[in-house]
Amino acid sequence: MAITLDEAPIFVIGSERSGTTLFMTLIGSHPRIAVPEVAWYYPRFRAYDFTFGDLSDEKNLAVLCDEMAYGLKTPFWDMKVNPATFGKEILAMALDRERGFAGAYCAMLDRYAQELGKPRWGEKTPYNLYYVEQILEDFPNAKFVFATRDGRDQASDYLECSFGPTNVYCAAELWRMGQEAVKPWRKKLAPDQWMDIRYEDFVRDPVPHLKSLCEFLGEDYTDDLLDFHKSPIAQRRGQTKDHAPLGGPVSDKYVGIYKELMSKRDQHIFCWVAGQQLRESGYDDLVEPLELSDEQIAFYEELDGRYRAATLEAPEGHLVVDSYNHWVVDQRKDRRIAGVWSEVP
Repeated sequence: MAITLDEAPIFVIGSERSGTTLFMTLIGSHPRIAVPEVAWYYPRFRAYDFTFGDLSDEKNLAVLCDEMAYGLKTPFWDMKVNPATFGKEILAMALDRERGFAGAYCAMLDRYAQELGKPRWGEKTPYNLYYVEQILEDFPNAKFVFATRDGRDQASDYLECSFGPTNVYCAAELWRMGQEAVKPWRKKLAPDQWMDIRYEDFVRDPVPHLKSLCEFLGEDYTDDLLDFHKSPIAQRRGQTKDHAPLGGPVSDKYVGIYKELMSKRDQHIFCWVAGQQLRESGYDDLVEPLELSDEQIAFYEELDGRYRAATLEAPEGHLVVDSYNHWVVDQRKDRRIAGVWSEVP
């Protein structure tokens, strides 16, 4: 059942390494809006909510609430909670909202907003860009902020990271897929529900874009937003290799990094995979595409999987996150064996 909130919820989406974390912390610095760390709730749970059985049954809803409450990479989003009873607290809040995923999701975000004393919440999970339809089913008045960054810069950034794709083909394909996924929603949703932000334009002149963002959100602009880098989330992220820029003010020094970091051959491959999407997004200076054979694509994909597995335990690797994801899958299997669910809808 849908939940229509008095304060429209905000969803920051976009391909990873496109500025979504920057916008997450900026919006979360507004005195009226609470935005926690990444949740990954829609990819992890919304697509599989049927595996919990009938969520109108309080026992089944309690299982969902527990898995959501205790599986955050940043435990409890730094809220002051009693871990022994937190799952039950979220269940009670969900029951007041809606007996289903939307109720559990809303309960978690409501609880975070209450912790910060703010009346409104938003959430950033990059791959929510694949769940716009489900988000609208759950929260019909949701507002979406979609971050776009030059895919070549995004890919170059990815290849320097401790997570994500490990070669240019897989990085380009992920960026292309993300751009394609949102096309229908950019056309369908009205300007009061969908806003595009180009990373390059924003970092070069942030204040006018921040004012436009606040107008879109229906909030007053304040210069305090530019102090986003002083927030606890930005300070913690800024101490890591992959998110060091969040530790300081907005900067345009990361615009055009592909020209130094990406080989000419990789630029040609990227333009073969996603040249059309680059043009549609307003990026130019494209080189001639270099077409890959099926064998080369298969090689890149196989190598990517092997490298990702090998780097899970590397510095700043995502072993803990990946382990939790595997645990969630195992829980689904156990519920199927127990007869909670039997068929994929």
